[in-house]
Amino acid sequence: MRRPVANMGTRRAMSNLGLLRAVLWTLVAVAGLGAVGLYTYSATRPSLTQNLGDGDYQLTTASGEAFDRQSFAGAPSMLFFGFTHCPEVCPTSLAEMTSWYEALGEEAKDLKAYFVTIDPERDTADIIGDYVAWTGHVTGVTGTPEEIEKAAKAWAIYYQKVPLEDGDYTMDHTASIFLLNREGNFEGTIAYREDSATALAKLRKLLAEG
Repeated sequence: MRRPVANMGTRRAMSNLGLLRAVLWTLVAVAGLGAVGLYTYSATRPSLTQNLGDGDYQLTTASGEAFDRQSFAGAPSMLFFGFTHCPEVCPTSLAEMTSWYEALGEEAKDLKAYFVTIDPERDTADIIGDYVAWTGHVTGVTGTPEEIEKAAKAWAIYYQKVPLEDGDYTMDHTASIFLLNREGNFEGTIAYREDSATALAKLRKLLAEG
């Protein structure tokens, strides 16, 4: 007895279905490999902030002590770049840092804070020392224009001299406060005029982790 044979249309449909399945499975395999590759890249690529702060800069504190990359090791700290002729951002940031010390109390006994000038032409050690003295916590740091430039570059700090109409000048600069762990490595930032509760939460996390 003659077996029934699928007609040409049926055979073509079955062939197309098989081809479609093959294509779909190929796409699934490619997507899977892509996902694995993306995960591997994400897991192994270096952090953009991994080497932040690294550099050969030699600065000086207001009290005359040498200050360099290694000065951040040993205690968690806050780092801010500013200048003493700053009309608003710098005094506000100093006031906020001081208020955080007061709010944290004994929790902040190991927390350091540094104010590095980006205007070394005017901010001598004596001037920057007097500028931060009222805080009771912040250490003023200065240096030569060349060394300040090295430090700012190491920490990816933007700063620029801005001429004024009266012939004087002001400075435009990064306004964030950097948070560093006990090893001196970057942990995050506190934005200018960030909510106090958020800032304190970040500091408590920094102090808890050391």
